Amino acid sequence: MASGQQERAQAAAITPGRRSSEGEAEVGGGAGAASPAERVRALFGGHRLSPAQRRIAQFLTDHLTEAAFLSITELAERVGVSQPSVTRFASSLGFSGYPALREALQPIALSAVAGAPDEGEERHRNELQSAIDAEIENLTSLRRALADPDRIVDIGRELARSVPLTVVGLRISVSLAEYFAYAARRIHPDVRVVTRGGSVAFDGLLQAREAGGTWVLAFAMPRHAKETLAVVRAARGVGLRVALITDLALGPLVDEVDEVFTAGTGSRLVFDSYAAPGVLSAAILQAMADADPERTQTRLEKYEHAAEQHDFFLDD
Repeated sequence: MASGQQERAQAAAITPGRRSSEGEAEVGGGAGAASPAERVRALFGGHRLSPAQRRIAQFLTDHLTEAAFLSITELAERVGVSQPSVTRFASSLGFSGYPALREALQPIALSAVAGAPDEGEERHRNELQSAIDAEIENLTSLRRALADPDRIVDIGRELARSVPLTVVGLRISVSLAEYFAYAARRIHPDVRVVTRGGSVAFDGLLQAREAGGTWVLAFAMPRHAKETLAVVRAARGVGLRVALITDLALGPLVDEVDEVFTAGTGSRLVFDSYAAPGVLSAAILQAMADADPERTQTRLEKYEHAAEQHDFFLDD
């Protein structure tokens, strides 16, 4: 008889190529298909930006309702760049200049204001409820991003084939890396975790590559550690490909990896919360399980046998 975890793995199998009707509606480009922040990030997608340009892009995303109505002088002062930098940024995105970019941003900013909760509703929400509402928005954005599951299916297949598979998470990202590795070991024969930077990380990456590994899955949550960037570069340097789970759409980490999967983090409380990155991690684990169902079944059966033999768990 299949265990509860085996039944869940089978029932949740991802269907490649199956795009949800919600995703089809988004492809049509309806104004309400994506959140204002996503629509702004879409303007920057696919463009190679300099560090100064990335700062401008991040400011526009984080302060959309204000930034869309600033003059070029005001925007340059707020970001801490020169006015020519702002002009070059607009040109690099395909606009004739900053006024044309601002004209494109303003309807998005107005839609963000129109979609904001009214003052009465805000008054009745406490800080904890506001934090949960922000996480619900992160999950809603992730749901839209996964309307087409093909990228998740593809990366699940690649990670499943990489033996060993290395999982990287430094500083605050250690918890996500450990969760992923703990679960992945149930369905994958050799999962290694790197939670320290420097030469220790390099040794682990080199050994994984020499043992036949082809991929690294890295987690990078804010505040984004310089050591993570160094580890990603080291992984690429020894011939490993890197998939990244992060909250970033732009920046040096995104520029350095082969695949990036974005999920927002909750930042309303003293410490960030990770509902969306956690769900995204579970989705990739599901894709790994789907990639080799026979291996998944065999390994889960062996684990259940060991759990019963050694009495791991309480009878809830």
